[in-house]
Amino acid sequence: MKPYHVLLFITAVMAILGTLYLVFPEDEQVVEAVELVEAVEPDSIESPDSMGIDTVVPEVPKPKIVVPQVAVDSTTDSRLFLRTFYASLSETGERVVRVLHYGDSQIEEDRMTQQIREALQKRYGGSGVGLMPLAQTIPSRTVKQQFWMNGRQTQPQGIKRYMVYAPKRDQRADGLYGVMGQVAMMNDSLVSGSEEVMAVCTPQDGRNRYTRWQVFADSSITYSFAGDTAWLRGRGQVYGLSQESDTGVIVDNIPMRGCLGLVFTKMDSAQLATFYQSQHVRLIILQFGGNAIPSNRNPGTIQGIVKGLRQQVRHLRTLAPEASFLFIGPSDMLTQEDGEWITYPMVPYMDRLLRKMALEENIAYFSLYRWMGGAGSMAHWQETGLAGSDGVHFTRAGARKAGNAVAEWILSGTY
Repeated sequence: MKPYHVLLFITAVMAILGTLYLVFPEDEQVVEAVELVEAVEPDSIESPDSMGIDTVVPEVPKPKIVVPQVAVDSTTDSRLFLRTFYASLSETGERVVRVLHYGDSQIEEDRMTQQIREALQKRYGGSGVGLMPLAQTIPSRTVKQQFWMNGRQTQPQGIKRYMVYAPKRDQRADGLYGVMGQVAMMNDSLVSGSEEVMAVCTPQDGRNRYTRWQVFADSSITYSFAGDTAWLRGRGQVYGLSQESDTGVIVDNIPMRGCLGLVFTKMDSAQLATFYQSQHVRLIILQFGGNAIPSNRNPGTIQGIVKGLRQQVRHLRTLAPEASFLFIGPSDMLTQEDGEWITYPMVPYMDRLLRKMALEENIAYFSLYRWMGGAGSMAHWQETGLAGSDGVHFTRAGARKAGNAVAEWILSGTY
């Protein structure tokens, strides 16, 4: 291709972009023309520079992200929608009131959940950390778990697991994951001939002492306990263990790494409903949305995710009609652009959409983003040791601060 052909091509593309910019409003700018330029393989045309010709190639501007406005009621205290949960706290002297905290990697290691648990148990009684998987691959700060198979200490990865939030190869078709969204298989995936596993689950804090164990598993699994040790025998499926008290508040930490929260409709409804009802679940906390931010710059995609989360809320409400719901939105999150750290454009947009969805669905909403201080606040958290270098996750100190804020917000609404 001759040099002037290259120049004609680039000039024509720039003319098309200019025309599109004038014809379409900003929120409807067509990106295809930009993608057309990017799609041209560099090696498919001769470079003018390679032929000794000095040519200035105009820089194609990035399409501007225009975020639609979202009208949100800022006057309603959404804790009004926790009335059922608040009323149930009067029963904690006689029975257990259970709280489930589902979330993404922001709550791994029992982060944030630990502070909510401690605050509720301090005021309303209860002990123990609640649910944990038999195969705990991500260590918890509140319980140390050790695992034995065939009389030998081993890693929990040695037992086959299925998870609703895992890649498809590690999912199952029947939806039987249990309330934690994961199941450990005591079957032929173990060493041949093995019919027993032993789990030692040691609380790391005196406040996490418990008075009873519960095992959620197939009827074919038998079990026994001695102190912090649980023995499970047989062939079947184990959905979780729980260290808890006979009365008071139990708060379960259920992290789902990489999950958007669009998985509950993939889990067996009867199994979930049975747990929610039999275990007296009175508050379900959902903390999702952050995983959609780094890879999406399209407001339409965020709208679709929030629509999907609305469907999950409605589905869970049919399974746990006596429970209140609280949605915790994503924190501020940073990305580098032109050498500077800025808030991802979709963070405030998703926060507003989630708050609007929550109010319309009559569920409580806590905005981590607004509580932190809004756009750019994560940079301050980094400077003070409360957030990691990725600009996304809290440090342990930051998670404690955020968890305490959520707990205080919940408890200050118990009027």
